Amino acid sequence: MSTFMANKDNVVRKWYILDAAGKPLGKTAATAATLLRGKHKPEFTPHVDCGDFVIVINAEKAILTGKKLDQKVYYRHSGYVGGLKETKYRHLMERKPELAMQLAVRGMLTRNSLSRHALTRLKVFRGTEHTHAAQQPEAWTAE
Repeated sequence: MSTFMANKDNVVRKWYILDAAGKPLGKTAATAATLLRGKHKPEFTPHVDCGDFVIVINAEKAILTGKKLDQKVYYRHSGYVGGLKETKYRHLMERKPELAMQLAVRGMLTRNSLSRHALTRLKVFRGTEHTHAAQQPEAWTAE
């Protein structure tokens, strides 16, 4: 019996919905990263992009435990001297909860071209409404 190796021709992609309401940001991001990478599939192949599409709804209702809202900081740099900008997660969750979720998922993926391509399949929405009803997504309930 030979080992199955997935390739781009036999990868079947599905759409899943993750509801982040009342759940920790990190746990939701870890589940999304697993689905994007395809590690939940029995035919997972590490060097092939065999993940699924993930829709995260209610990103604004995700919670951060402990003192992370006040102590955790998001840094970005403009590229100029003295161009370091910082934003506390309390402000980030109020203004752009979609960005906070995307950053969390991105941090849980490997640093390579497969993961950069997988991030294009992540769709994050602030509320319960999303624009991908035509794809008939399923609710992910494994964990």
